[in-house]
Amino acid sequence: MTSPRPWPRDIGPILLTEAEIRQRVAELGIQISHDYAGKDLVVIGILKGIVFFMADLLRAITIPVTVDFLAISRYGPTEQTHGVVKFTKDLSEPLAGRHVLFVEDIIDSGFTTHFIMRTLSLRQPASLNICILLNRPRRRIIEVEPTYVGFEIPDYYVVGYGLDFKEQYRNLPYIVKFDPDQISEG
Repeated sequence: MTSPRPWPRDIGPILLTEAEIRQRVAELGIQISHDYAGKDLVVIGILKGIVFFMADLLRAITIPVTVDFLAISRYGPTEQTHGVVKFTKDLSEPLAGRHVLFVEDIIDSGFTTHFIMRTLSLRQPASLNICILLNRPRRRIIEVEPTYVGFEIPDYYVVGYGLDFKEQYRNLPYIVKFDPDQISEG
């Protein structure tokens, strides 16, 4: 059996280590548990990128929660094009009268998050807030106000901890600054 192929050396420098992420997620879990104590909390994420952050965050939250997921597709698949967002999987849980926390991996332009928040608000939750792992405010076109922020990052393309490049690198346990032009397709 051959050993697995290692990560390319030129994948990029580590921006956030595994320990830094773990510590911040634990802090977010404590704050969310405090803020929603005694409330009917529904935590919602968008598949697939949110899986790692949301799983760790849910383990850090010490109050009962209900979990649900959305899946979307975008027309205009690059970071530079902000095309139409379409749901490919809707929620299973009713939201009316419940406290909703939308968990997102990264907010850039704000288009997708704004669309999701507007859509969720139409379902009449008692409250609706945002928890994000990475905030990249320099790219913001539509203002979105997250309640809980893991980290603010500069205007870098990043991968790891759920974030991908062409569906790869999601499983890195840390987040790296990534230059797609440095990776060969071979």
